[in-house]
Amino acid sequence: MPAAASPEPSGGVKGRSAASGTPILVAVIVAVVSYGLMQTMLVPTVGVLQHSLNAGPAAVSWAVLSATLLSSAILTPLISRLGDGHGKRRVMLTVLVVYLVATLGGALSWDIGALIAFRAVQGVSLSLLPLAFGIVRESMPAVRVPGALGLTSAVVGGSAGIALLGGGLITDLAGWRWLFVAGAAMIVAALVLVWRNVPESPERTSIRLDWPGMLSLSAGLLMALLGLTQGASWGWGSPTVIVLLVGGPAVLALFLWIESRVPHPLFPPFLLVRRPIAAVHAIAFLIGANQFVFYVLVPRFAQTPPGSGGLADYGFGMSVTGAALVMLPGTVVMLPANALAARVEARWGRVAAPALGMLTAAAGAVALALAHARVWQFVVFVVVLSVGWGLVMSSLPRLVGGTAPPEHTAGANGVNTVARTVGGAVGSQVAAAVLATMTVPGTEAPAPSGYTASFLIAAGAAMFGAALVPLLRRRVRAPGEAAPAGSPTAPAAPATGTLGGP
Repeated sequence: MPAAASPEPSGGVKGRSAASGTPILVAVIVAVVSYGLMQTMLVPTVGVLQHSLNAGPAAVSWAVLSATLLSSAILTPLISRLGDGHGKRRVMLTVLVVYLVATLGGALSWDIGALIAFRAVQGVSLSLLPLAFGIVRESMPAVRVPGALGLTSAVVGGSAGIALLGGGLITDLAGWRWLFVAGAAMIVAALVLVWRNVPESPERTSIRLDWPGMLSLSAGLLMALLGLTQGASWGWGSPTVIVLLVGGPAVLALFLWIESRVPHPLFPPFLLVRRPIAAVHAIAFLIGANQFVFYVLVPRFAQTPPGSGGLADYGFGMSVTGAALVMLPGTVVMLPANALAARVEARWGRVAAPALGMLTAAAGAVALALAHARVWQFVVFVVVLSVGWGLVMSSLPRLVGGTAPPEHTAGANGVNTVARTVGGAVGSQVAAAVLATMTVPGTEAPAPSGYTASFLIAAGAAMFGAALVPLLRRRVRAPGEAAPAGSPTAPAAPATGTLGGP
């Protein structure tokens, strides 16, 4: 769109910041990195937090992962919608301020309850991803948008992987509270860069808050994710967990019914259920499930002392930092995978990169399931997995942009980001459930077969994702290409209030 289309934001830049758009890209990447770091930086500190805050494993699990996943899944769709209506720059700055306060609070946490509360508030940070994707699409030169979207998405996985190593090093050298101090410094840098370099949205969608939709979406996600995150500790057959796992999807179905009938839905229903955008969300869910199985289990396997107590003959007995180093080479290859995705798409078409990425992730998962007795096998196969993750994640924002109308870009990316987050929650909890079920006889220690089964489940998720990619053929628009007239993704076609369609 023309450079003059963007109004001058108060205290910010005027229009598109420069012909290259590089200052905008740097600003949104720093914001996304601030999210990626805090997403996984606490994962290696589970044992340290239990001792420091005198907390049990279940409570620490909430502080490290569950509280943030739950709140982010609930808040991200709402914040993304607000970005479409009130300006992505303004909303991103507000999110960064709230995120900074919560991060500083995390550093000062006096008990596990306080840490859980601050981590829940940190869940607002997930919305930085869809907001960043929307800013890139509407503020950068059109020729740079595909590459910028891929790079922005790729740094999510890269920064999350680096955070595993950084979390171990900082905890070993200075203590776990300094993890939040480091995160706060990155958030401050993002605030300054976004304020200085990012223009306000040139296009905004008139919105009215859809309270029934927001409440039903929040309740459905809360119930489903609470059941998944607590199933292993409460018992998968307990009445409470069964009610949560059955009731969550039922309430989400109610949300879809509400959205098809209200005049101003939180999301136009086609962003949730119609092909091809629904297939893009399903792919995001499945790559998240595949990815988090290995984020959770690889460090755990590496830190297990070999034959500890004579219970099981596996594990490498590594330190927290050593276990994170196993993941580091894979982290390094995720950014080059972004450039590879662009080449693959240029040669074989716009859906070739996600297809190749899913197949690569499946191959890495199968290889690790078959051979994981040596450290080098983990290192090599995690690199293979990471190439697959990079290919898929760098293509997701382009797929969303090619299947959703411009005025709903942030909202559609919000749904997609939540889908990947929920997939991560499902993957990590399924893996935990498998390990809790497949144990060494007479003990609670996971059996080696539990890891093999979890890796194969992750492979199945990736294969299923690859099978969905053909649904996108001939339905994904190139950058700048208008949606076909009359299609549910055409800008001129408003939401019709029905859930039917192609």
